[in-house]
Formats: sequence, structure tokens, C-alpha cells
Amino acid sequence: MSRQAMDKLVNEHFMYEATADLEDVMGTYTEEPQHHVVGGPDGPLRGKPAIRGFYQRLFPALKGERAENLMRVYGEDLIVDETILIGTVVDGRPFSLPGRRGEGVRVRLLHVFKLRDGLIADEKVWFDADELRRQLRE
Repeated sequence: MSRQAMDKLVNEHFMYEATADLEDVMGTYTEEPQHHVVGGPDGPLRGKPAIRGFYQRLFPALKGERAENLMRVYGEDLIVDETILIGTVVDGRPFSLPGRRGEGVRVRLLHVFKLRDGLIADEKVWFDADELRRQLRE
């Protein structure tokens, strides 16, 4: 997969997340994907039904407004992406901070995407929990 094709896939994935487009975000995954928000309450997820459930909980809780890409590193069918997501946290539950909220929140995210057949086969996400906690209120 070319870097241009990888960028297109990941950028579309992020856009679908930011616009809470469940069907299109699910369309960026292979048939049997894996997903893990490291440090999040859901643990590792396998398969589209489990990942769909994650997004059904995430979208009402987090309203993304924009993303600022800081860095991307490429490997063979692999992208490591560092981004700042700016948005509103309605409920911090997806970040293990239930009941906390905030506007104009900046969340640093590190994604590792493993790709197969032009789609996302495995997505791992890390976030700066301490910085997020400082920005949210009860």
C-alpha cells in the first residue's frame, strides 16, 4: 500500500470518527479487526460487533471538532500517527473518567494502525490521561 493510500484511509477514518459516522467508520476496518484503547475501560476488542459497540458508546461522549496531526511514521502496511484531537468531552467514560466533561479539550493521541487489503486490521490507541484529567471537570 502506498503512503498516499495509507494517508487517505487513516484521514477518512479520523473524519468519520469526528463526524460520528458509524457506518463509514466501520467500513474502514477489515472483516475481523482488532481495536484497543490502551488504558480505556473496554480493553482489547475483536470483531466488528464489539468495535461497533465501542463507537456507539464513544460518539455521544466525545464530540471531535478538529485534529492537528503532529507526526506520521510509515512501515510496510503500518502507520504510527500522533495527533492532537480538539473537541468536547460530554462524558469522560471512554477515557476511564466517567462523569467528567469539558469544552475545548485537547487530547494527545498515539495510534498504531496495521493495515491489510487496503483496510484497518488492527488499531491501538494511547492517550495522555493525566493531561486529559486536568482539563475535565465533574
